[in-house]
Order: sequence, then structure tokens, then C-alpha cells
Amino acid sequence: MSSASEPTYINPRAFVSPEAVVGEGCRIWDWTKIRENTRIGDDVSIGQGCYIDHHVVIGDRCKIQNGVNVYHGVTIGDEVFVGPSVTFTNDRFPRADMDRSQTWSTRVHDNASIGANATIVCGVEIGEGAMVGAGSVVIDDIPANTLVVGNPARIVRVLGEEGSQETGGQQ
Repeated sequence: MSSASEPTYINPRAFVSPEAVVGEGCRIWDWTKIRENTRIGDDVSIGQGCYIDHHVVIGDRCKIQNGVNVYHGVTIGDEVFVGPSVTFTNDRFPRADMDRSQTWSTRVHDNASIGANATIVCGVEIGEGAMVGAGSVVIDDIPANTLVVGNPARIVRVLGEEGSQETGGQQ
């Protein structure tokens, strides 16, 4: 990633709403759309072909890889990694003719990591330092410092201090 002391770069093929707030040192790549009333912190990299909906908050020093969809109601903390093609949903009961007044809040806490192609169903919290394995479907809250995998995602390991791993749950 860049350093917040570097200027923000927005690819000419990206669309960033004039009502969005983008921090210093950000990198926003081509074919990405960032909607109104979104707040992006400093030193954030947002890859190609991402969609960041209205009223999304992204903290400092995050990396959002290519093809990620982040819908309204999502708050992402600082230093979060979001792998390619991750989708955050915004409706627990989708229907074509549904009233859209219900917003489901989703929160990803600091230092969490979400692997490629994971789906995060709205209304959950992903704890600080948690890791979501590639392709997982998260339908429940994830405690801090745990590794989850599968569909539905389940805890397979508690992550210890300084990168050590303690086995917990089934593998």
C-alpha cells in the first residue's frame, strides 16, 4: 500500500461520488464505484471493479481487493484485508418487491482478514483479528482472534498471540 504522505490516486475510469469522503494516500483503481455519503479512511487501497455502496465506512490502512461488493450498512475497521470477490450482503430476506427501509448493520473490527470469494451475510460482526477463510459464508458473529471456514462458517482455530495457533473446534 501507499503511505498517507503520498497523494490520493483515483483512476480516471473509477467513479467517486462528490459526496463521498476519501482520505489521504488512498488508491482507487479502475471500474470502481464509490457512492454518496461513504467515508474512506487514510491509506486505503481499493482494487479494480469494486462497488462501495452509500453510507459505508472503511477505516484506515485497509486493502480491498478486486471485485469486492460492500453494500450500505457495513462498517470496516482499521487495517482490514478484504480478498478478491468478497460480497457483503445488505438484505437477509431478499425479494424483488420488498420494502427497502430495513438496514442491517454489519461490522468488521480492526485487523480482521476476509479471504477470497467469502460472503458476509448482513447483520453480523467479525471480531478483531478474526480470519474468514476463502469461500466461507458467514451467517453468525465471529469472535475476535478466531479462524472460520466453510458454509456456514464455523470456528476451526483460535489464533494465539504473536501468530501462534491454538487448535479449537473441529477441523
